Amino acid sequence: MIKVKMISAAFFLCCAYFSTAQNSNSIWCFGDSALIDFSDTSNIITGTSQVKSRGSCASIADSTGELLFYVSYDPSVIIAGTDPVKVYNANHQVMANGDSMKGGGWYNEITIIPFPGSDTLFYVFYIGVTLDIGLYYSLINISSNGGLGQVIQKNVQLQNTRIVDCLTAIKHGNGRDWWIIFRKWQQIVTPDDTFYSYLITPNGVSSVHIQNIGTTHSTGFGNIIFNSEGSKMMYLNVQGLLELYDFDRCTGLLSNPNNTYPEQSSPFTRTFWGGSFSPSGNIFYCSTVPLNQSDTSRILQYDLNSPNVAASCDTLRETTFSESMGALKLAPDKRIYVATNYYQFFPYKDTVYNTTNMNLSVINSPDSLGAACDFQTYSFYLGGKRTYLGLPNNPDYDMPALTGSICDTITSIANNPLQTLNPKLFVSYISDWQKLFINAQNLKGKNITLTIYDATGKLIYTKDRSNAQSGYYTHNINCANFATGMYIINLVTEKEKISKKFSVIK
Repeated sequence: MIKVKMISAAFFLCCAYFSTAQNSNSIWCFGDSALIDFSDTSNIITGTSQVKSRGSCASIADSTGELLFYVSYDPSVIIAGTDPVKVYNANHQVMANGDSMKGGGWYNEITIIPFPGSDTLFYVFYIGVTLDIGLYYSLINISSNGGLGQVIQKNVQLQNTRIVDCLTAIKHGNGRDWWIIFRKWQQIVTPDDTFYSYLITPNGVSSVHIQNIGTTHSTGFGNIIFNSEGSKMMYLNVQGLLELYDFDRCTGLLSNPNNTYPEQSSPFTRTFWGGSFSPSGNIFYCSTVPLNQSDTSRILQYDLNSPNVAASCDTLRETTFSESMGALKLAPDKRIYVATNYYQFFPYKDTVYNTTNMNLSVINSPDSLGAACDFQTYSFYLGGKRTYLGLPNNPDYDMPALTGSICDTITSIANNPLQTLNPKLFVSYISDWQKLFINAQNLKGKNITLTIYDATGKLIYTKDRSNAQSGYYTHNINCANFATGMYIINLVTEKEKISKKFSVIK
C-alpha cells in the first residue's frame, strides 16, 4: 500500500520543508491511474492515482517521500471543452477549490514548484497550447484543511502569447528560487526563436527574460530537458530539431546553441518526442514517435562527448506504430523510465490491457554506451494500471545550490520585482466558458466585498463578507447571463479598494 498521511500545519511550522528535501520527486502520478513510489529505491512500489492523462500531469512529495498533491487534466471534461485541469490531495480527492483550472490535454503543460521561502505555499504553473492560450498559475496552501490543502488563488495570467508544449522549471543557482522556462510558438505563420524565463522568488514572479537564440522552429510539439546539474538544456521537437544549450542558473540565460539536427519541412524523417540526460550528463536519450501507421518508433542514444554527436547515434529499439514510445524520465533510482502508448488510443477502452500499456521500459545503466546501458523493454510492471505517452512533468525539486557560483547564497541574489507588495487584482474572462476568474494578492484587509458594475453604472453582481486568506483571494463567476460589453470590478476591504475593467464577448 502506498504511504499517504495527513500533514498538519504544525508539521510545517516545525520544520522547513525544503531545507532538508531529498525525496520530493518520489511519487509519480500519471497515465491511467498509475502511481509509482520511489521513496525507497531498493523497494520501488506501485499504487493507484486519480490521473487519467495521456500526458500533462505533475506531482510533489514532502521531504520524507510522502505524497502532498498532484495535478492532471480530466479527459471527461476536456472532451466537452471546459475546466479540464484538477488538483488532487494526498487522499486522491479533488482539493478544495482545485477544479476549474485552465490548460489542456497535451503533454508538458503543467508543473509544480514550491513558493520560495515558504513552508506551506506551492505554485502550479500551466500553459495553454491550443486552449486558454498563455501562461497561468494557481497558488496552493497545503496547511489548509488539516494538511490536505486548498487552492487559494487560481488562474492568474502572466502571458497571453501562444506557447510550445514545453513548460519546464529549474532551481535557481541559490538553491531556493526557481526559473520557469518555455518557448514561444507562432504556429506556421513565422518560425520563431524566442525563449521566456520567469524568475520566482519570495516576492512572487519577480522578473522575466525574453531571449532570441538558437535555431528557429515552427511546431507546438516540443520538449525542454535539463541535465542533473542544470548547466545544459536540450530542446527537441517532432519536426526533427535537436539543439543543446548552455544554461546559467544564476541569470536564467541560454548561450552557445549547438545544433545536432535542424528542423525539417514535411515530410518528416525525424520526429523527436521525449528525452533524458544520463545522470552524468554525458549521454542523451530520446524517443521518436510515428506520425502514421507506416512509420516506426525508436529509442536513440547520443554521446554528447563525441566530436560528431549526430554520428554517435545508436538505435536501442525500433518498433511499430502500435507501440509508440514517448516520454523518458530520470528517476530517483538513477534509471531512465520510458512510457509507451498502445496504438494511440485515448482514452483506452476498458478492454485494452496489454504488455505495451501496462509496463514501462527501463534503461538500467544510462551512463553506459550501447548495449551496456541495459535497455530492458516492458520491464517495470505498473501493478495493473496503464500508461500513455506521458510521464510527470516534475522538475528536480532537490537540486542543490550552485556551489562556488556568484549566486550560491541567498543573500547574493538581487530581486527586481515586477510585483510589489501593494495590493494587486487580476481578472481573466474566458469567453468559451463564459466564466470570469478573479484573483487578488497582497491584501491588507480581511473582509472583502466584491461588486461588478456595467458601463452605465448599474450594479450587476455583488458578493459580501468573503475572507482573504493570508492576503490572497480568488473567486469565479458564471457570466452566462452577462450581456456583451465592458464591466468594472471593485474589490473593497476595510483597508483598501482596487478596481479592474473586463469585457464580456459572446
